[in-house]
Amino acid sequence: KKKKKKTQEASTMKSALILRHLAFEDLGSFAPVLRNAGYQLQDIEAAVDPLPDPLEPDLVVVLGGPIGVNDGAAFPCMTEERNWLAMRLAADRPTLGICLGAQLMAAALGARVAPIAEKEIGFAPLTLTAPGWAGPLAHLSDIPVLHWHGEGFDLPAGTERLAATPGCETQGFARGRNILGLQFHPEAGMLPDFERWLIGHSAELAQAGIAPEALRQDARAHGPALRTAGQAMLKQWLRGLDE
Repeated sequence: KKKKKKTQEASTMKSALILRHLAFEDLGSFAPVLRNAGYQLQDIEAAVDPLPDPLEPDLVVVLGGPIGVNDGAAFPCMTEERNWLAMRLAADRPTLGICLGAQLMAAALGARVAPIAEKEIGFAPLTLTAPGWAGPLAHLSDIPVLHWHGEGFDLPAGTERLAATPGCETQGFARGRNILGLQFHPEAGMLPDFERWLIGHSAELAQAGIAPEALRQDARAHGPALRTAGQAMLKQWLRGLDE
């Protein structure tokens, strides 16, 4: 009897494909929210694991990483992922992109991705637009979120701008309920896990003249609130997919 029940549970679970570019830039605080919402998580390692049928997963989450959308010559996986996402987005299948993931989505939708004037690394609040306030990002108002990027994207055609910062005009975009791209990191910035970011990106921090201790102190101050707000944001977005 127990076995039958387990099989039934597995068949009613939704599938979430998690495309990861760097081991420590993982789902972070988003993992328990997805599991609690009934998603079975499947991790795909960029450039290592083959990409499945782009339309098959109920949800795709594309995570961050230190390479760029325009680096296809050096990292062919960037071109492959962009083309793979273009097929999924054309079918309006639920897709969430974070940082590099959002840049890949923007490029797949035909928008330009290019370096910004100055790298954004650290915790800072967003300025929400009217569509931002009207949707899940309202949970993040006045919350310093984690930024870690040197490139940005133009607003893709047919999408709404959700948020901005002084150094980056498009911090998030949405197309309807199913497509959400976030330039910032609402899923990360919690200690002790954040130590993996400080170690993994140590060369980049040194080059940018940013002290790991300053980021560590900010993570201590802002990480818990960001975790709570980020999880609330994701819960609301996932509920919208089911409606």
